[in-house]
Amino acid sequence: MIIMKKIVSTCFLFILSSPAWALVPPDYQEPSNNFNAEVEAGLQLNSGNNETKNFNGRTYMTYDSIKTRQEATLKAYYAADGTESTAEKYQVFLQSNYKLERGYVFGRGEFTWDEFGSYTRIYTVSTGYGFDLIKNNKTKLSLEVGPGYRYDLAEESTLEPYPEANRDVILRTAAKYTVKLQEYTSLNADITAETGQDNNTLTLDMSYKNTFIQDWAFKIGMNVKYTEVVPDGSQNTDTITTFNLLYTFQ
Repeated sequence: MIIMKKIVSTCFLFILSSPAWALVPPDYQEPSNNFNAEVEAGLQLNSGNNETKNFNGRTYMTYDSIKTRQEATLKAYYAADGTESTAEKYQVFLQSNYKLERGYVFGRGEFTWDEFGSYTRIYTVSTGYGFDLIKNNKTKLSLEVGPGYRYDLAEESTLEPYPEANRDVILRTAAKYTVKLQEYTSLNADITAETGQDNNTLTLDMSYKNTFIQDWAFKIGMNVKYTEVVPDGSQNTDTITTFNLLYTFQ
């Protein structure tokens, strides 16, 4: 009788521990989520051609597959003094990467509508080659270079009430740097230079992000853009500083 009980107990334990009866196989892994999105909004401080304080918003989306990577960024800035708008700017950035054995080729479009900027319309399309110079768990540095085409329309003024749009072939170079300072903090810095026959621009986009509750983070951002040739009465450098609350969808 005792022997029979031991046999039954052994068979029972064997059945429970068998992989065939397990709800989750031992080699099971959660499916990777290739889609990622960020939504943020907060306070805005402008200096340069605009001296205003108000709100801004940003949405960033990316889809990363084995062979391609798609990115889209939408930004909106709005400020008003009473009932009158004093700053109104919208930006759309789209980029598609096709991965190679080493590096990637990309196509990129940037579209800016700025009702109070030195240039009210700026449309840029470019293509080229990029690669990761540094890539590990903490640090990533990507470099990009390629030709492009830029269309910009200066703001209206008393000297030029009907400005003529400028069209220019450019060379675009960019460096994208990301570093994880600690487990919940990171620093991003993107530098982009556009060199053309008629005008040159240099843009620095920096941000510091601190995650405090799961997918919620506090983000400080600064965007500095230098334009070599601007209309009379405009400044060469525009700076936007933001203090935002950010939520990440994963």
